[in-house]
Amino acid sequence: MKKFWFLSALMAAIIWSCSSDGGETDGGMEDDVAPVVFDRALLLANWADNIIIPSYQNFVADFSTLETNFGNFSTEPTAENLSAVRTAWETAYRSWQRISMFEIGPAETDGLRLNVNTYPADTIIINNQIVSGTYNFDLPATRDTKGFPALDYLFNGREDNLAVFTDAGTGGSNLAYTNDVIADIGTRVRAVLATWESSFRDSFVASDGSSATASVDLFANDFVFYYERFLRAGKMGIPAGVFTGEVAPNTIEARYQEGLSNALFLEGLDAVQDFFNGGANGVGFDDYLRTITSGNELVERINSQFSAARTAVASLDSFSSEIENNDPPIVMIMAYDEVQRLVPLLKTDMFSLLSIDVDFVDADGD
Repeated sequence: MKKFWFLSALMAAIIWSCSSDGGETDGGMEDDVAPVVFDRALLLANWADNIIIPSYQNFVADFSTLETNFGNFSTEPTAENLSAVRTAWETAYRSWQRISMFEIGPAETDGLRLNVNTYPADTIIINNQIVSGTYNFDLPATRDTKGFPALDYLFNGREDNLAVFTDAGTGGSNLAYTNDVIADIGTRVRAVLATWESSFRDSFVASDGSSATASVDLFANDFVFYYERFLRAGKMGIPAGVFTGEVAPNTIEARYQEGLSNALFLEGLDAVQDFFNGGANGVGFDDYLRTITSGNELVERINSQFSAARTAVASLDSFSSEIENNDPPIVMIMAYDEVQRLVPLLKTDMFSLLSIDVDFVDADGD
């Protein structure tokens, strides 16, 4: 009996020492420490006030220049004015990369990302709609006939872009269609910004709980989904044939403007990293992670991998050149691998430490 009691006591002591005596459990968290206390409202307020709303405001300012320049071109369709339109379009397209990830609230309701940047553009239907003058940009079926990809085709993708707009027979319909595409983008983004400024900002910040339906958990999922699906896969993986084994140069973003696809990817990557770090000296995922055991190490690993991905992509020739001149495009796929390495760091390691459940499925299986 005494032997049994001694063995039982010894086993209990061993179990206690493994789990409580300054050690870590399998999850890397100490059992005897106080629960993590983090003010999610501060995080949400910084996201709304210092990143999301200002990013929409900056986009609207850049887009207003495109609207003005296209108005000037419509009045006086010269090569010089078309060049100014193209420059403003590119600036606005870069600015779009700073708001594309914010598909929550009014942007999600409108389906803003799909309405503004579905690519590749269906050029056959675009030309048919220009000729017929009949189209409804509120219909989901027209998403690949409008937005920035359609403008890319209209400004850069035709043999003589200036002649198309000045032709006595078809110039007017081309100008009208392009004006409607621009108007559709402007109307949608301004409506989203207005809702953020008038009401959604406050409800977004007020929902500061830790449930799956609270703002942090919801947007964390949107944030990682954007990185994985639209940045990693959409801008690089699909064109490079990562998932199919066959390159798809027709799926490159901004396919008619050589080299711009690389710049748009890097702009999007910068936007994601800036958001992760809370913008300029603001509260972000990095601060949240640092309140947790081993979180600081993860922050350093994530930022280091952002740098590795950026360096790899910046060293590439234009995406179109990489794809069309190499079969398979090994160097581009190697750069993609650096981009991919961020997915488990964000989706698995960060979510695990922050106790956030993944609410979407990765159809790519990786």
